Amino acid sequence: MDTLKPKDHAEEVALFRSEIVGQLARRDLGHGELRRELRMISKTRFRPPKSSRTRTFAVSTLERWYYRYKRGGLAALRPEGRSDQGHAQQLTAEQRELLLAIRHEHRSASVPLILRTLVVEGRLEKDAISAATVRRLYVQAGLDRIPLRDADSPKTRLRWQAERPRALWHADVCHGAPVIVEGKKMPLRIHAILDDASRYIVALFAVHQERELDMLHLFVRALRRHGAPDVIYLDNGSTYRGNVLKLGCERLGITLLHAAPYDPEARGKMERFWRTMREQSLRYIGKGASLHDVNVRLWAWLDTHYHRVPHAGLLGRTPAGVWAAADDDLHVDRLDEQQIRFALTVRERRRVRRDNTLSVAGLIFQLDQGFLAGRVVTVAYCMLDEPPAPVVEFDGKLLPLQLVDPVHNAKVKRPPRRTTDDAFTSPSKTGFNPAETALRLATGRIRTDKDQKEDGR
Repeated sequence: MDTLKPKDHAEEVALFRSEIVGQLARRDLGHGELRRELRMISKTRFRPPKSSRTRTFAVSTLERWYYRYKRGGLAALRPEGRSDQGHAQQLTAEQRELLLAIRHEHRSASVPLILRTLVVEGRLEKDAISAATVRRLYVQAGLDRIPLRDADSPKTRLRWQAERPRALWHADVCHGAPVIVEGKKMPLRIHAILDDASRYIVALFAVHQERELDMLHLFVRALRRHGAPDVIYLDNGSTYRGNVLKLGCERLGITLLHAAPYDPEARGKMERFWRTMREQSLRYIGKGASLHDVNVRLWAWLDTHYHRVPHAGLLGRTPAGVWAAADDDLHVDRLDEQQIRFALTVRERRRVRRDNTLSVAGLIFQLDQGFLAGRVVTVAYCMLDEPPAPVVEFDGKLLPLQLVDPVHNAKVKRPPRRTTDDAFTSPSKTGFNPAETALRLATGRIRTDKDQKEDGR
């Protein structure tokens, strides 16, 4: 059972005073006896609550406590606050009126900005008023910045949560301190996907970049291990608005949502996780750590601490417990590799150059089929392959492409592009032969319309 304690400092002070004069109030003392007892107590040293020193109290003070206690009991011994408490006594009436008017007109202006501007304009002396004094004034007047800012918001904030695990996943990226790679500072970007209902981290990985491809690889890792969610909720940045991610989610039956611009509160669960990760793990890893060091330490922190600690948003349950319970209650449809690869297969139109090469994902590939030179073809490749392994879709067939090796090609015998010799040796099915036609025309075996008109004259 918890120990019964005073509810606040004022009650603690009242209890301290009652211990000094309470024994006198319960005795029947004459006026002279009371005065004598109070003089004796005034010579004793006491340690007031939350004080580091002992002190004595005057007879007049003890006498005032004595009569208050007899009239009103413990409540009468509570210390009385100042009547002007919270009114910023350092401010004059004119200054107080000016500061309140500024906050009414400019609700988003910070206290340092207001003071700095007034000092520059000469309307206030430098260091004449502290920022804490002005903040107390605004709190007492009901003009605190945070409530005012929230009041201006067009939306009413409500605490919400997905109905079950895998109904909604959040995905975001966190910027960390640079890591050292071969003596050079490289950026650190931590991508993570969080389940809304359980706060369970379904995937996390640290890389150097912040690209759509990095999020795709992390998303696929989560899909392979945990199946597909109903909805994935992403930031509004360009990294997460690519056509590949959009098309992949459509093919897998996943709804893709983006947060509204300039509304970080809408992604509060993800922001709260980043804060917890920084406070409990990331800040202790060190600035010079490699990507491997960062990843293994973050994964260890997730498995041994974050997933196993009771979460306030889960009413004391752990993320791992809620996630595991959902696996037992729900039948989860796992995705096979073929479904994932189909969802992330990209098809693009490319023109084959005269040297039988074409460009795919910034790389040069070549075809073995020379008859496609100069033609526009459809190239298909999966975003999961690194490097890409594209193929040409032509006439119901998949024609493989290979990276160009110019040195090797310099030593390779060129195959004939088409069988031109057979065109002269084999009889023509259509009778088309421009050389034979020219010879017959020159020898007169073919008469033109002009020759026939001259013969008729």
